[in-house]
Amino acid sequence: MSLRLSTVILPYRRWSEGGRSAWTRAEELGFHAAYTYDHLSWRSFRDDPWFGAIPTLTAAASVTDRMRLGTLVTSPNFRHPVTLAKELISLDDVSDGRVTLGIGAGGTGFDATALGQEPWAPRERADRFAEFVALLDRLLTEDAVTYEGEFYSAAEARNIPGCVQRPRLPFAVAATGPRGLKLAARYGQAWVTTGDPKLYETGTPEQSFEALRGQLGKLVETCAATGRDVSELDKVLLTGFTPDRGRPLESLDAFVDFAGRHQELGFTELVIHWPIPDSMFAAEEKVFELIAMEALAQLA
Repeated sequence: MSLRLSTVILPYRRWSEGGRSAWTRAEELGFHAAYTYDHLSWRSFRDDPWFGAIPTLTAAASVTDRMRLGTLVTSPNFRHPVTLAKELISLDDVSDGRVTLGIGAGGTGFDATALGQEPWAPRERADRFAEFVALLDRLLTEDAVTYEGEFYSAAEARNIPGCVQRPRLPFAVAATGPRGLKLAARYGQAWVTTGDPKLYETGTPEQSFEALRGQLGKLVETCAATGRDVSELDKVLLTGFTPDRGRPLESLDAFVDFAGRHQELGFTELVIHWPIPDSMFAAEEKVFELIAMEALAQLA
């Protein structure tokens, strides 16, 4: 499968002050997809402007025509499957079937306590994630759902007419542990990783590369064990969280080398962050646009 190049646009700018233009420019540059984070706030941006993912994507859908749109990633931290399903069906309709739902288990950041709850332990996060994905799958494929689970319930929840994409919009499941990989194998149309977070501070690019090789190997094993053809899943790397950090965006040659190595490893989609000055995602805009327009041609 040929490599796809996508971007992620953080929702930190007002729509009238650069928000809209980033999404339209992303389509002009030919990105396969443009995603955004689905957080209430995030790391160093916590005390700065930050807008909601679903309204942002709805606005983006209204000013683009071809590019896919999505979240990287939505989590159960502050969402419920019933209300999320209704929003996703509406977004899929507005976009004429261009939405991908990136979905993960959530973490211990600001989202984990914003509703006044205590952060969930790792086991509870995994339990909630499994129930969340399974119920969301039903809500997006059935007209009416009644369900009573350990964490989530639905009472004759109706979602007519359903998604434009059939049987539902695709899930890109972010996971590296055994239970999450099983969810990817069962429900995913794509699998997402950011690499091994333990290597970000002190690891090397070579160690990260081997860690990613190991994650892909586990995905292959999990799919085989569940009867899923692993080739049916896109393999997505959200860049910027490996020891390489921003170095692949320093030049076209640097990115082509980075992308080529990861394509050979088995990744089918690389996602790069839209440049944000004075942040961990700072990059030269001209180089970023050059990468968007020319990198894939050099890998063909």
